[in-house]
Amino acid sequence: MTDDHTHVQEFFGARAAGWDARFPDDGPAYAAAVADMGLRPGDAVLDAGCGTGRALPALREAVGAAGFVVGADLTPEMLAAAVRAGRHRDAQLVLADAARLPVLSQSLDGVFAAGLIAHLPRPDEGARELARVVKPGGLLALFHPIGRAALAARQGRRLTDDDLRGEGRLRPLLAAAGWRLTSYTDEPGRFLALAVRQD
Repeated sequence: MTDDHTHVQEFFGARAAGWDARFPDDGPAYAAAVADMGLRPGDAVLDAGCGTGRALPALREAVGAAGFVVGADLTPEMLAAAVRAGRHRDAQLVLADAARLPVLSQSLDGVFAAGLIAHLPRPDEGARELARVVKPGGLLALFHPIGRAALAARQGRRLTDDDLRGEGRLRPLLAAAGWRLTSYTDEPGRFLALAVRQD
């Protein structure tokens, strides 16, 4: 495991137990983002970097009982928090690196990823890996419950033009990985970039 991965695990591992309590009002934003993905009953979907599993109930509702939901996260403590919250009932939870997923190529209809892209040591490789596991025409949702400027302010940093989630950087990064950006929203209360897997 690289030092980058160790840092991510340490950061989220130390915060896992109180994560949901820090952000108690995010549930509706997650549900709205999942709804905007356009998943269908029976679809197979991955929550990449699922953390405490806040998107898993909405993903299960979107794909129904016949669908398949898997939540993958690099941090054991986050997955344990998901289990404590009962969200393991909505998905199969897997300890895995989003840049090296234990998932067959072109086996999924969609990937939901909340806050993931900024935590990938090599975002270009991560975006390619997410594309690998999704069928052509499949869906990607990159989400955060607050916009880029609000997140930067929360973290005490300035928003710069080279921000990875800025449309000017994100669109070509996704295109190089096999995705076509179809929708981009960056508002104070929401960040959501939707993309489709190219053939």
